Amino acid sequence: MKTIFEKSNGVCGVSVGDIEQLSESGISESFFREKGIGLPQLSELDVMRHYKELSDRNFCIEKGFYPLGSCTMKYNPKVNELLANLEGFNNLHPLQSDDDAQGALELMYNLQEKLKQITGMDAITLHPAAGAHGELTGMMIVKKYFEVKGESQRKKVIIPDSAHGTNPASAKMCGFEIVEVKSNEKGQVDIEALKNLLDDSVAAIMMTNPNTLGIFEENVIEISKLMHNNGSLLYYDGANFNAIMGWTNPALMEFDIVHINFHKTFSTPHGGGGPGAGPVGVKEYLKEFLPYPIVEKENNKYYRNYNIKHSIGKVRAFFGNFGVLVRAYAYILMMGDNLKLASADAVLNANYLKEKLKYNYELPYDYPCMHEFVLSGEKQHAQGVSTIGIAKRLMDSGYHPPTVYFPLIVHEAIMIEPTESESKEVLDNFADTMIKISEEIEKNPGEVLKSPKTTTVKKIDETLAARQPDLAFK
Repeated sequence: MKTIFEKSNGVCGVSVGDIEQLSESGISESFFREKGIGLPQLSELDVMRHYKELSDRNFCIEKGFYPLGSCTMKYNPKVNELLANLEGFNNLHPLQSDDDAQGALELMYNLQEKLKQITGMDAITLHPAAGAHGELTGMMIVKKYFEVKGESQRKKVIIPDSAHGTNPASAKMCGFEIVEVKSNEKGQVDIEALKNLLDDSVAAIMMTNPNTLGIFEENVIEISKLMHNNGSLLYYDGANFNAIMGWTNPALMEFDIVHINFHKTFSTPHGGGGPGAGPVGVKEYLKEFLPYPIVEKENNKYYRNYNIKHSIGKVRAFFGNFGVLVRAYAYILMMGDNLKLASADAVLNANYLKEKLKYNYELPYDYPCMHEFVLSGEKQHAQGVSTIGIAKRLMDSGYHPPTVYFPLIVHEAIMIEPTESESKEVLDNFADTMIKISEEIEKNPGEVLKSPKTTTVKKIDETLAARQPDLAFK
């Protein structure tokens, strides 16, 4: 496809009128150019078609199945977009007084209350702008909590070897030392290994449950007791909350702090660098450490409370991405008690796909999974096609590839999360395609390695692209 500059045909697309008339309108002649700057000349229709063609190249959930494990690429109902763009929400200035922003404050207050009910936590902050930002906020609370208690020797944070990479990064940014705890043969935290790590230098453990392998940590209560008996806190990474909402919650697992990814569990926009939201919930004894302000209610009036005793301060300007909060609140109201059914369907879909694929691909942890599962492409790799080759072959069939090479504890990992949005027909077609690819690799691996062949950008030399990136327009 030609670029706009290559398409330029000299047709005047926009006329600014007569120069003399512009001069008479009060614009100084010193601002006028003496010669043109070589901008492309195209009609408005040509320009619109150009950008529409570019947009058609993008893959999105509206175009096809998006089984990106650990990312929960579920469908975002379009009514949420309509509600977030209501004039009263869209045009409200963040510096508006509380008296003039009662509707927005009421929405945020109600959203906090809903999240308290869903997570079991006692207080919520809506400030964090993404999941990793929520992790950072949680770790800042952990650090401040022990400083106030006079236990500044607690410098270590324990993180399972299957964790999201943002966990150690967030803790490290707060000055903590990262200590890894290994998984056992079932893909869960090794209890004995954890016991050997505990002493008065440990501030917290960061866990995802179900974990990144899609496996529920069945010993979570024992882990909680071990940590609390050690004087340490438990942080719940809510990345995989889509698997459990309505069935259990972090409070029942005895966690102290939790973040939730709105873009994953509560069906708000995901990807493209933002916007996002990662609210954080805490138990009562940590409420005084939350960022300020918090939306509260008194005498039927909503207000922003800045008077929080040991607050870690602001972590985001105003209330983060307010439009995302509107979308999440709309989704929660829309779903109601069906949030529980959404989790049930997500778990059902994942187990259905896992059972269909485990005979063609290795399944390192052959246990019932939750919302996602992790295969291994080791067998295919031995036949000459690595996991990345499988992912690229999938693209030729109109699917977005699953997550590959993560988590790191599974070699040639293929991480699949179907979400509750997809029908049995979609899952069957995807499974058939994955099985067909495995059969192709057995018969003719060289042909598979030529993919992708039907996408806009075909097979590339990845090593050359990484070492000699072409970032300039010519």
